[in-house]
Amino acid sequence: MSSVEVLVALVIAVGLVGILVPVLPGSVLVLGGVLAWAWYVGGATAWTVFALVAVLLVAGSVVKYLVPNRHLKDAGIPASTQWIGAGLGIVGFFVVPVVGLFIGFVLGVYLAEYRRVGSAAAWPSTKHALRAVGLSILIELAAALLATFVWIAGVIAT
Repeated sequence: MSSVEVLVALVIAVGLVGILVPVLPGSVLVLGGVLAWAWYVGGATAWTVFALVAVLLVAGSVVKYLVPNRHLKDAGIPASTQWIGAGLGIVGFFVVPVVGLFIGFVLGVYLAEYRRVGSAAAWPSTKHALRAVGLSILIELAAALLATFVWIAGVIAT
């Protein structure tokens, strides 16, 4: 394994961690790492691997929004609740680095749902929104892991 492949593997690993801890753009790092590898290695195999990785990551990005949003719509949770959660999550990130993102999101969703449906139904709605976010993360992680395996196969093949 060359030093370039080791460096790309580290970038991919950081990208995978970035998906689980949404501070770094995980899928973008994975795609960028594989792009750098394809550029360095060159040839039809490397560029085919990059194309497959790009398709997997784009498909994962599309699905990670469609599937959870469908669940939230089915549960009757409006997009405004998600936006309030995201907004407070961003504020929370700067107030309490890293964990503030999660705390702010949960608090934002809860407050929006409390205002919308009252205290009795706010927490169940919040839990439903959190499950949707978890599903979104799992979908993106699955796509990135598949992309990583495609890259590993490409490294072996070249």
